[in-house]
Amino acid sequence: MFQIRIHGRGGQGVVTAADLLAYAAFKEDRHAQAFPSFGSERTGAPVVSYCRIDTRPIRTHAPVLSPDAVIIQDPTLLGAINVFAGLRSGGYALINSARSFDAFDLDPATVAAVPPEHRLTVPATELAMEHLGRPLPNAVLLGAFTAVTDVLGIQAVCAAIADRFPGRVGERNIAAARAAHTIVADKLSGDPPGARLRTTYDSEEDAGAA
Repeated sequence: MFQIRIHGRGGQGVVTAADLLAYAAFKEDRHAQAFPSFGSERTGAPVVSYCRIDTRPIRTHAPVLSPDAVIIQDPTLLGAINVFAGLRSGGYALINSARSFDAFDLDPATVAAVPPEHRLTVPATELAMEHLGRPLPNAVLLGAFTAVTDVLGIQAVCAAIADRFPGRVGERNIAAARAAHTIVADKLSGDPPGARLRTTYDSEEDAGAA
């Protein structure tokens, strides 16, 4: 089972991001679930959403406390809450930022579970403005996520976006997602052979670990 936790603020499409991931997983004949957790429903308030993906039915419905990956849609949350809490050893962290990961003044102990090669940033807001004309980074970050792991392919994510947002809106979101995928893939292509970020499913029963 691969578990993702998405952090952002109200109005950034945090809930939609998890829904799109789950829908993309269905398109690849995987089992998936997605659900949110609201601290407050006002625009700008911290919001968390969760997604689980597996090759067999998922029985747990608890919040994801030990994610394999965290996606941070708003980097201002880095100084407000511990978005890396519970992240599993060897996990992945993807931050919406034009800055490098190392440019953030993070406590080393906070990100100790994340290997340096698993710490990535992508300018999702800038790409969203370029392609959508609106600062909505959710679909953009999903495109980047597909370049980080092989949990889902970019085609499945684009198909999910097209179904959720038909017409021109979907096309623009897909273009932004593909652009982010390319940026991250290009970053990773400079790694030594075999170092490309790839994951495998751990299909052990994980109901108690969530």
